[in-house]
Amino acid sequence: MNSQGPDLFPGYIGRFAPSPTGPMHFGSLVTALGSWLDARANQGTWLLRIEDIDPPREHAGAADSIKGTLDALGLHWDGEVIFQGQRLAYFDRALEVLAEKQLLYRCVCSRKSIRETVDEPGQTAGIYPGTCLNRVPENGQAHSLRIKTSGVHIEYADRIYGNFTENLATRCGDFIVKRRNGLHAYQLAVVVDDFRQAITHVVRGADLLDNTGRQTYLQSVLGYPRPAYMHLPVVLNSAGQKLSKQTGAHPLADDTLSDSLFSALTFLHQNPPAELSKALNSEILEWAMANWRPSFIRHAALAKNAG
Repeated sequence: MNSQGPDLFPGYIGRFAPSPTGPMHFGSLVTALGSWLDARANQGTWLLRIEDIDPPREHAGAADSIKGTLDALGLHWDGEVIFQGQRLAYFDRALEVLAEKQLLYRCVCSRKSIRETVDEPGQTAGIYPGTCLNRVPENGQAHSLRIKTSGVHIEYADRIYGNFTENLATRCGDFIVKRRNGLHAYQLAVVVDDFRQAITHVVRGADLLDNTGRQTYLQSVLGYPRPAYMHLPVVLNSAGQKLSKQTGAHPLADDTLSDSLFSALTFLHQNPPAELSKALNSEILEWAMANWRPSFIRHAALAKNAG
C-alpha cells in the first residue's frame, strides 16, 4: 500500500455498530471517526447499525443519544439505521445452517463450572475444555449452543496489525453462538449482519481484534465473503484500562465537539495542523477526508510494537 496516500477500495461499504449502553465518549468517537473517514475517503457507503441484542446492558434513550451526537459531529450515515434486535430471524436461520452442518452442540456448563474445570491439571485458562461435546443434556435443561472448532486453523489479515494465524481449538475452544438465556451471541450476530448489509470493510477498535478469528471461521462455514479488517488503537484511561462507561468515560460535550474531533484525529496519528483546532466541525472533517492516511496508524503501531 502507498504510504503517501489513502488506501483505495472501490465499492466500499463500511459501518459503525455501537451498542446502546450509554452516550458516546471519546473512545467511541475515535472508532466512529476512523470508520467514517475510511468510508468517505474511498467514496464509499457508511452505515449505522445499533447492536441492541443484550437488553440487560442497554440504557433507554442511548440509541437516540448516539444518533444525535453523530449528527452534531457531522458524521452522517447513509440509509436507514438498522437495529440488530429486529433481525433475530436472520440469526436463527444461520443457526439452522450450522446445525444442518452438524457443527453445533448444547452446553449446560456454567461459568463457575468451566472455571473449576480449567483449574485442573492439563487445562488452559480461557479455553473451553469441551465438557459437553459428547454429552446429551436432559430435556428442558437450560443450555447454550457452541460451535465445534476442533482442527480449525484460521488465517486473516488486518490492515494495521498484519497477518494472523490461529488454531481456534487451542485459542478459545468451542465458542458460544447462542447464550443459555436465549440471546444470540455477539460473534454470530455481527457476522450475519455484516453479510446481510454487504459490508466490505470493518473498521473497529483493537479490543475486538481477538474476535476476528472466530468471526472469519463463522463466515467460512456459513459461506459468507470475508470483509477487510482494520482495527484502530484503543483509547485508555489513566489506569491503562479501555475507556468505557464502566471505566469512567465522560460523555462527549455538545459545546466541545470540534475539540473532540481534533483530538480524535491527533489520537489516530493524522497530524492535523494546529490552526484546525479552532475550525468548524465541517472544516475539520473536510480536511480529514482529504488527508486520511491509515498508513500513519500502521506505522505508529509498528513502532510501538518494536519499542
